[in-house]
Amino acid sequence: MSAALPTPQALRALMARMESGLLERAEAVRLALLAALAGEHVLLIGPPGTAKSELARRLQHAFAGARYFERLLTRFSVPEELFGPLSLKALEDDRYERLTDGYLPTASVAFLDEVFKANSAILNALLTLLNEREFDNGRAREKTPLISVVGATNEVPTDDALQAFYDRFLVRVPVAAVGDASFDALLDLAPRGSDDPAALGRAAVDAVQAGRHGVALGPQARTALHGLRVQAAQMQLTVSDRRWRQLVQLLRTQALCTGRDRVEPVDLWVAPYCVAEQPQQVPALQAWFLDEVLAAPVLEAAWLTRAVEAFEKQFEIEGQVQQDDGDAGKLALARSIGMTQTEGGMTRLVSVTLEERVRKHYSALHVAARAAQVDDVAAPALAQLRTLQTHAADVLGALAASVWVPPPLRQQVHARLDASLRTLAALVARLQGVGVAFASLPVDAALQGEAPAPVVIAA
Repeated sequence: MSAALPTPQALRALMARMESGLLERAEAVRLALLAALAGEHVLLIGPPGTAKSELARRLQHAFAGARYFERLLTRFSVPEELFGPLSLKALEDDRYERLTDGYLPTASVAFLDEVFKANSAILNALLTLLNEREFDNGRAREKTPLISVVGATNEVPTDDALQAFYDRFLVRVPVAAVGDASFDALLDLAPRGSDDPAALGRAAVDAVQAGRHGVALGPQARTALHGLRVQAAQMQLTVSDRRWRQLVQLLRTQALCTGRDRVEPVDLWVAPYCVAEQPQQVPALQAWFLDEVLAAPVLEAAWLTRAVEAFEKQFEIEGQVQQDDGDAGKLALARSIGMTQTEGGMTRLVSVTLEERVRKHYSALHVAARAAQVDDVAAPALAQLRTLQTHAADVLGALAASVWVPPPLRQQVHARLDASLRTLAALVARLQGVGVAFASLPVDAALQGEAPAPVVIAA
C-alpha cells in the first residue's frame, strides 16, 4: 500500500472518533467517509434533529485543512448566499464575477440542508459544481477544492425537474430518530469535546482516487452486480449507467482502503444505499445482500425437519409394538422369569424383563434397512452442516477484515449464520439419534422378513 494511502488502522480510528457520541449512526458515518474518499456526495434523508448537520461537520474534521461551508436552503435563497456576492470592482470593468472566498466554491466539505428547496438558478449552478468540481465565475470556469457535499432532506423529491440533481448524490442514507434500545444512552449523552486532529490530508484523498483504478472487479463481485441489476429491475428501480459506474468506483475505493487489490462480494453492503430510490426500499435490498450475496439466510430446513419427524414417528411406532402372544402367553412368560423372587425385587424384575420379552422382534434385514434409510438423509445433512460451517467462517472472516462494514451489520450476519448452524446441527443430531435407536430394535435371527417400505416424508 502506498505511503500516501490511509491505512486500515487509521481509518478505523478515524471512524471511531467520528462516531463517538452519535447513536445508531455507524452506517451513516462509514458511508459518508467512504463517499468522500471516492469523490462522491451523500444525501441524508430523515426528519430534523437526527444529527445530519453534526455528521457533516465531523466529516470536515476528518480532512486536514478542509474548509467547511454550511447553508440552509429555502425557495427564497439567492445565489449570493452560496456562491458569494458580486464583485463591484469587476463590474466596473464590465466583468460579472463573484467574490467566492468563504463560500461554497472554496469549500472542501459542504453541508446543504433542505437541498431540494432551492430554486432552479441555484440547482443548475450546483449541478456543475457537484459533478465537475468546477464553478463558472464570469467568463472563467474555476477549479474547486470540493471533496464532498453532504445534502439533507426530510423527504425524497417527486418533481421530475429535480431528478437530475437527485441523481448527483450517489449514496442516499435514511436516518431516523434513535430506537428504544438507545433512548437511555441518548438521555445520558454528554456534550462532545473538541475534535481530535484530522487524520487525512488531501494527498490521501488523491492517492485513493488514483490508486483505485488498479483494483480489479472480482468475478464473484461481478456476478453479484449482475444479480443486483436483476433485483433492481424486479423492484422497478431506475439505475442510470453513470450510477452503475460510480458504484463500481465506490466499491474499488472500499477494497483499496481495506488493503485488497480486488472487489469482493462483502463490499456490496453499500449497494442498497446507492440503488434505492426511496428510503423504504433499502431494507429489501439489504435482505437481497444478506440472502443472495453473503448466502446468509435464516435456515428453516423445512424438508429436513419433516424427515426427522417422520423417522422419529416411525421409530415410536416400531419401538412400542408388542409380540402378539395373547394375555395367557404374557402371564406364562411372566411366571417363567421371576415369580419366586421377593415381592419388591419381583415387581421390578418382572416389569423390566417382561417389557423386553414382549417387545416385537425384527429381522436383521429390517433393522439394517431402517438404519440405511436414516443414513441416506443424515449423510447429506451432515455434509451440508460442514459446508455451512466453512462458509460461515469465510463470511465472518471477510466481515471482520473489512474496514467499512458497520458493526450492526456484522452482528446481524453472525446471528443469522449462528441460528442456521444451530438449527442444522440440532436436526443432524436428531437424525443420528434416531439412527442409533433403529439399530437398537430387538432382533430375532430366525426371522427372514423383507426390507420394510421406506418411511414416507411429506413434500
